[in-house]
Amino acid sequence: MASSSDRPRRAAVLGKPVAHSLSPVLHRAAFAALGLDGWTYDRVETDAAELPGFVDGLGPEWVGLSVTMPGKRAALDYAAEVAPRAAAVGAANTLVRRPDGWLADCTDVEGVTGALRCAGGYSPSAGDQAVVLGAGGTAAAAVVGLAELGVTTVRLVVREPARASETVDAAKRAGLDVDVLRWSEADFAELPDATAVLVNTVPPDAVVPHLAELSRIGSVLDVIYHPWPTPLAEAVERRGGRLATGLDMLLHQAFGQAEHFTGRPAPREEMRAALREASGNILPLPIS
Repeated sequence: MASSSDRPRRAAVLGKPVAHSLSPVLHRAAFAALGLDGWTYDRVETDAAELPGFVDGLGPEWVGLSVTMPGKRAALDYAAEVAPRAAAVGAANTLVRRPDGWLADCTDVEGVTGALRCAGGYSPSAGDQAVVLGAGGTAAAAVVGLAELGVTTVRLVVREPARASETVDAAKRAGLDVDVLRWSEADFAELPDATAVLVNTVPPDAVVPHLAELSRIGSVLDVIYHPWPTPLAEAVERRGGRLATGLDMLLHQAFGQAEHFTGRPAPREEMRAALREASGNILPLPIS
């Protein structure tokens, strides 16, 4: 972990585009709650190719970086040390300064597990199966998070199975049994019967034809939160189901980052309050 010294330190979120990022809201709230006067957290427009040069040029006052798209794989490749969960995902959303270089971690996994436990009401049972819609970068973090929760089998439902290889590899590294279903051939009516938890990573309109079936699954994480509410969220709520969102995931992944950067327990209540205010109080964002 980074030093918890009160001397001013710097951190930032890297991405392209990055102007929309709510990470500064979360980390500035954390620094303020911890009394870290003079600590700053900024947005820096940086793509994957620019990331190594940017990090090379950082002075000793920099404690860490949040990394969003498109730089997560570049962050993993840059680091001198890689946390096991980042290695499993194949990407990193966090770079932490260490005495001998930079550590890459993927607190997106913590985002998935925290969101599903606290907002999604997911309580694992032996032999649980999950469905993940889509196979992009978020899906890779999702399958590793599901494995940490105790899921044993995951079914990926994707438009083109040939493009799902990175998520399949992540699932296998996490110890999951994995099946890949082509979207056009999947039996959505059958999916809820053997599924304990659903993670949706595809655009809202894609799931509209299957809302009746998907909303029957007991715990749902819909990573989309803008615009809100999504059709899937509305369908789950109409059925009285348990719903976690991408905003819950954002909050829970930030806890681990804040602890990396400051070396102190994350001030969860203050970070939650800041994110709720910044997002217009559209969601309760439970943290327990």
